[in-house]
Amino acid sequence: MNQEFDHFRLSEDHEAIREAVRAVATDKIAPYAAEVDEKAEFPQAAYDALVASDFHAPHVPEQYGGAGADALATCIVIEEVARACVSSSLIPAVNKLGSLPLILGASEEVKAKYLPPLARGEAGFSYALSEREAGSDTASMKCRAVADGDEWVLNGHKAWITNAGFSEYYTVLAVTDPDGKRGANVSAFVVERSDPGFSFGAPERKLGIKGSPTRELHFDNVRIPGDRMVGAPGEGLKIALRTLDHTRVTIGAQAVGVAQGALDAAVEYVKERKQFGKAIAEFQGMQFMLADMAMAVETARQMVYLAAAKSERGDADLPFFGAAAKCYASDVAMKVTTDAVQALGGAGYTRDFPVERMMRDAKITQIYEGTNQVQRLVVARHLLK
Repeated sequence: MNQEFDHFRLSEDHEAIREAVRAVATDKIAPYAAEVDEKAEFPQAAYDALVASDFHAPHVPEQYGGAGADALATCIVIEEVARACVSSSLIPAVNKLGSLPLILGASEEVKAKYLPPLARGEAGFSYALSEREAGSDTASMKCRAVADGDEWVLNGHKAWITNAGFSEYYTVLAVTDPDGKRGANVSAFVVERSDPGFSFGAPERKLGIKGSPTRELHFDNVRIPGDRMVGAPGEGLKIALRTLDHTRVTIGAQAVGVAQGALDAAVEYVKERKQFGKAIAEFQGMQFMLADMAMAVETARQMVYLAAAKSERGDADLPFFGAAAKCYASDVAMKVTTDAVQALGGAGYTRDFPVERMMRDAKITQIYEGTNQVQRLVVARHLLK
């Protein structure tokens, strides 16, 4: 009888991973989170700690020197890091986003070349799909790659690229057949930071996730060897969108993490803060608010974990569950972090407490890897097809 319910219990391995990551996040990441935000600096201490503990890219398969973590374990890593610092949680999240197209669609040679350095922590991996005029409408991208003998010549730009300038490798989507069918005329390539003609725009000045650099990528006649194509010509957008089906779940995990961090901070504060002769935690209005926050966080967590299990199995309904989990969890993160600021009152609005940073960081989870409006479209299409 008990075996029927095992899928509602995390395995001992998953619980052990959570314990290990939480220790790293508490000791090596949380102490620097405010400073990383204040100075808008890459969280190098967090990166070093994550590499040392093999949590910087836990999804890389063991055959390429990685930890071989499953989708749920990777989500737990991202959740626990985001609980301390959302900027730092983008290290494992974006390493997966940037390299998953290779895992899903690249030749064995490309995987063997680029995944081991990622697994060793010698190189970060970013994902370059969006452009200024091609955000949600990805198929309208203008970036072009033209064949020249055995090479491709890349021209154009990409926008809003996470960890740009830090990462060594970039999975870049470009139109390779301008006259081909829209959406089936895009190919994917690995671009290396050192490639001649490849440069970066100025860092974006952002509301949140300030420790994670976001920049434009500029390609000026960048020559790419033909063996760096990911998948076959014209398969790029299909691989890119399949990637997002899986990695949206990691954004859901990030959202759960920041919401949990804000809830923890609020609970701690209201037990200490006194008004009218008693702790404000004793007021029923505050208790109801905390209860609603906690129920929302737990619901989001269960949705994310279910979607992660579907990601691991490659279930046919992953697009629905991935979109739903990302959308719901990020809406929860925004509401819970805002309520946490409210619970702390005037103190919550200052940088002396982490909740204002968490509120600013939470907002991006509703926007990147597909806005929540796009997620609702994905969900609705699955309902109506």
